[in-house]
Amino acid sequence: MLISRTNYRIMSKKVAVVTGSNKGIGYAIVRGLCKQFDGDVFLTSRKDDLGKEAIKSLNSEGLSPKFHQLDITDQASIGRLKDFLQKTYGGLDILVNNAGIAYKQDSTAPFAEQAEVTIKTNYFGTLAVCEALFPLLRPHARVVNVSSMVSTFTIKKCSEEVKSKFLNNKLSVDELTNLMNEFINAAKNGSHERKGYPSSAYGMSKIGVSVLTEIQHRLLSADPRDDIVINSCCPGYVDTDMTSHKGHKTIDQGADTPLYLALLLTGSKSPAGNFVSERKIKKWTE
Repeated sequence: MLISRTNYRIMSKKVAVVTGSNKGIGYAIVRGLCKQFDGDVFLTSRKDDLGKEAIKSLNSEGLSPKFHQLDITDQASIGRLKDFLQKTYGGLDILVNNAGIAYKQDSTAPFAEQAEVTIKTNYFGTLAVCEALFPLLRPHARVVNVSSMVSTFTIKKCSEEVKSKFLNNKLSVDELTNLMNEFINAAKNGSHERKGYPSSAYGMSKIGVSVLTEIQHRLLSADPRDDIVINSCCPGYVDTDMTSHKGHKTIDQGADTPLYLALLLTGSKSPAGNFVSERKIKKWTE
């Protein structure tokens, strides 16, 4: 099959995707990539109108991100993004898994609901995006999973038995998924505390993201594609809707570490498979 020069240029062009990026930290990550990344940058959101409004806002700053709809809890939506990237670019160079949710502290939603909905989005949604898009990662690709220091506070509140299961350095993705489902089921029947889990749906979801990153690092280290680096990070306490605007950092300050990881130079050996905060490797389990 003949490929035109124009199509070849598009297919070989670099491309970055930031999930959940119509506002907050994700929006600032897109802004930073538009200024520093030599390729197309895709802002994504669940709703077209919100995404396109965010694009207009960045256009007013002289930036030119592109938009694609993405709901990380919708397999069909993920599939459409994958097909688009495959057909248009033939691969993917940067993936920032930023999309996530958190119930407010004063939420009256039952804990069982909070656990199921939060884990479905923050852990299972992130995992679904990774499973779909990892086959597209090109050599030297960078993946950033946005986690939180809350995972550190939460792992300390787990029983020693539960903690040891999550921190098993031979844990598989399937085994991690089973642990996340066990937490959801325990929350549903009201036995989660008795079984050694804390009452923090968001914290448990971010334990999932932090541990998932370590497993993915092991798998990608054995991948034949060269120099694919994945890390998780904490952006800090940022002034966003998620924190009810109580955070002390601006969204651009919150985006600093994710951007640092997304733009790690070719051949970088560290950080790799780490949890990073303020551009420094942290032991999130301590």
